[in-house]
Amino acid sequence: MAKITINNIAYDADNMSDQAKQQLNMLQITEAEIARLEAQLAIAQTAKIAYARALEKALPVSKEGLVLHS
Repeated sequence: MAKITINNIAYDADNMSDQAKQQLNMLQITEAEIARLEAQLAIAQTAKIAYARALEKALPVSKEGLVLHS
């Protein structure tokens, strides 16, 4: 007997209608997908920072610390 709380009301998942169970399942799948996408976004943001730092190191710098333009 799994208890599910929605809007501060506890429900027994075993006693839900088939339609409610299906909607609950889709909600759980959606939440998992959002978590997966948030993890991918964190990876992409980390890579972006690393690429920006690598770019800074690859650019020529003057004695005054200014980036030189070619």
